[in-house]
Amino acid sequence: MKSTSRSGSSKSLAGVRVLVGRARHQASALSAGLHGMGAEVLEIPFIEIRKPRSYKPLDAALRRLPEYDWLILTSVNGVDALWGRLRKLHLGEEPMRHLKIAAIGPATRQAIEQHGVKVNVVPKEYVAESVVASLRRKVKGKRVLLARAKFARDVIPRELRKLGARVDVVEAYETVIPQSSRQRLRAALVSQKRRPDWITFTSSSTVRNFVALLGESRGRAGRDHTRLGPKGQLKGIRLASIGPVTSSTLREFGLPVDVEAAEYTIPGLIKAISRSER
Repeated sequence: MKSTSRSGSSKSLAGVRVLVGRARHQASALSAGLHGMGAEVLEIPFIEIRKPRSYKPLDAALRRLPEYDWLILTSVNGVDALWGRLRKLHLGEEPMRHLKIAAIGPATRQAIEQHGVKVNVVPKEYVAESVVASLRRKVKGKRVLLARAKFARDVIPRELRKLGARVDVVEAYETVIPQSSRQRLRAALVSQKRRPDWITFTSSSTVRNFVALLGESRGRAGRDHTRLGPKGQLKGIRLASIGPVTSSTLREFGLPVDVEAAEYTIPGLIKAISRSER
């Protein structure tokens, strides 16, 4: 039976070790939520957020903000980068006032609203396809600025252009593999005391980087990842995905999806793991 705290809340993850692979500065919410459920948390980042090599494209777009009708932000990292550049350029927030803003999910919306700016659209499902569906009747003939990571799926710009929007995509940040995590991850997987029961994945990038950190040089198309799969290094470890896009990437690498969050958020991911342990 799972233990219960003095306040009566269930410690449904007591005795369960969870590996959190989010970027170091973003791991706290997931780790804290898991700790609150009684889990032992091991943080080894699979992803590191870095500034782009050049801010020139983003800065140029920000100076032209009055020309845009919509701004789309798909992550808290994008929000942080964009407002950081607004401050650096001494533009203030006045250029934002006329814009309609779409945020991919509640965390991104909250980050935007902390700057005192209204968010007009948050899709029902927190994936690119749902962003497009939410804007389907709103963007024809409109100018749209999408600020995002250097490498990202092209669903939003491609589909919005088909709908008649003029879309500019600018790099706000890039994600890289934290090489310092390589030895720590490999050591954790072979340690009886630190080997996790669960590994969490919060984006497709975390999946790809996880595979790279384990030294799997073989890629996706028709290539073998049995060394990682249920009979390999991950035997007995369950994998938790934040949503369908991340799950699809796991399966592309031949990795199982033991649970997928019903709501594609950090709280949804925690809830999915907790329910699976009951």
